Amino acid sequence: MQYVSTRGRAPALDFEGVTLAGLASDGGLYLPAEWPRFTADEIRGMRGLAYPDLATRVMAPFVAGSLTDDELLAICHKVYGDFGHAAVTPLVQLDQQHWLLELFHGPTLAFKDVALQLLGRLFETFLARRDQRLTIVGATSGDTGSAAIHAVAGLERVEIFMLHPKGRVSDVQRRQMTTVLSPNVHNLAIEGSFDDAQAHVKRMFTDADVTSVLNLGAVNSINWARLMAQVVYYFASALQLGAPDRTVAYSVPTGNFGDVFAGYVAQQMGLPIERLIVATNINDILHRALSQGDYAADGVTPTITPSMDIQVSSNFERLLFDAGGRDGAALAAQMHAFEDTKAMHLTNTQREGAGALFASARADQTETARALQWAHLAAGQVIDPHTGVGLHAARALADAGTIPAHVPLVTLATAHPAKFPDAVERAVGMRPALPARVGDLFGREESLVELAGDYATTRDYVLGHAGNA
Repeated sequence: MQYVSTRGRAPALDFEGVTLAGLASDGGLYLPAEWPRFTADEIRGMRGLAYPDLATRVMAPFVAGSLTDDELLAICHKVYGDFGHAAVTPLVQLDQQHWLLELFHGPTLAFKDVALQLLGRLFETFLARRDQRLTIVGATSGDTGSAAIHAVAGLERVEIFMLHPKGRVSDVQRRQMTTVLSPNVHNLAIEGSFDDAQAHVKRMFTDADVTSVLNLGAVNSINWARLMAQVVYYFASALQLGAPDRTVAYSVPTGNFGDVFAGYVAQQMGLPIERLIVATNINDILHRALSQGDYAADGVTPTITPSMDIQVSSNFERLLFDAGGRDGAALAAQMHAFEDTKAMHLTNTQREGAGALFASARADQTETARALQWAHLAAGQVIDPHTGVGLHAARALADAGTIPAHVPLVTLATAHPAKFPDAVERAVGMRPALPARVGDLFGREESLVELAGDYATTRDYVLGHAGNA
């Protein structure tokens, strides 16, 4: 399997190469040169597989030439045998049409564990094969940071610098990062928003002063391997609900677009998906882009769903490339103009390509709270506010007839409610407890460094503290 950049100028790489590279050298994101596709009979043959075996079956085409099936199977069993639920990503029924896909049974109680635990093992495998070290630089709006840190803490060949916006993540999210005291982990709290942190990270990958000294890698969803792992739980849930002989729809709380793009990949691979609902909070650039063609950053407003307080969704570029005809040169020009002006309009081809599968909706904080209340009172489920955004969108579009009543509609439950206890308690009147395996989180020592919000300060800190500098 070969991978190409969305901006058309970086060299094609194999799976091992894109896993270690993260961002393409031309500033683009890697995608498979062509989508592998399963037949309906092949998808039926996946029914009943345990999660590690299903993951191996779904991901095998993407890793071809870099890992054997046996190597991938061994990695998947190591990774997914350590989750807090035997099903790894269990389904919970809310009513006749609505379901939750619980993605928070990993070590940091968020969906990103599903992919990042795998990515840590891949780094370890490929770096040992090459006898290399890797410096990971990442940005987080809350959950990516802790999941990535837990995935690589203690690895000999990996060092991680994780940026988060100071004061804009929950206490649980922050502590899940800053209480990991491994010497290869550096937590950086920067002034500004997640978008500022993400811009610093992307700039480092194209800064010769950094790349000439450090072998950089990425754990954000710009890394294809991470997104690939997220495809699996679409297959897992759809199979349980009758695929390939029944279509399924999904509502995905969306910030950086990676989780919902994984659903697009699953559909390209042959999984019968009726619709993918992009659910945003009031920072609704994606809703505006999909409904009006207007992709314009409008400033970030802090909300009770901080992981979605984003105005520049990195993975949206992958959709614009694939749905818009895979013209790398044209997309590069479009993205460079956006980087300069923070605004662009989708082309007709891009809008039509996205509109065939995607719908969208936004939820303000009142609507989000009402979704939490409905889940609690009508179905006995306590959910986190990000999941509440997704559930609001699911119910709104089902009520509007966008999703037919006979189609199961799955909302991705992206985080454990105890990660956002204040918002949950305000909505439903009860404070969710942390699971026992992380119950001592608030008694652990923290370690972090606070930095100004400019790029030079961040770059100089990383260069000055990287062990392989």
